[in-house]
Amino acid sequence: MPLDSYVDYPVQLMDRTELDKIKNFPVPIWSKYREIVDKHHQLSAKFEMVERFEFYERSKKVYAIIHTGETAAYANILLKRGVC
Repeated sequence: MPLDSYVDYPVQLMDRTELDKIKNFPVPIWSKYREIVDKHHQLSAKFEMVERFEFYERSKKVYAIIHTGETAAYANILLKRGVC
């Protein structure tokens, strides 16, 4: 799926809560997402970190939701699709 190259942030991740930031809670899935995007996207796509409740609001407006069964913490991701 090509990502939109005309937006600032074609990839949006749910950011850690303030408490998890203080605890320095690790989120290894984010580096995996970076590897996947870099492998399949022509340009280096920027990732935006979105506050939890703002992420929920944005997710209400998406075209499709795919439930993968991924169990990693903070694995929520929004992708803006580009033109094929």
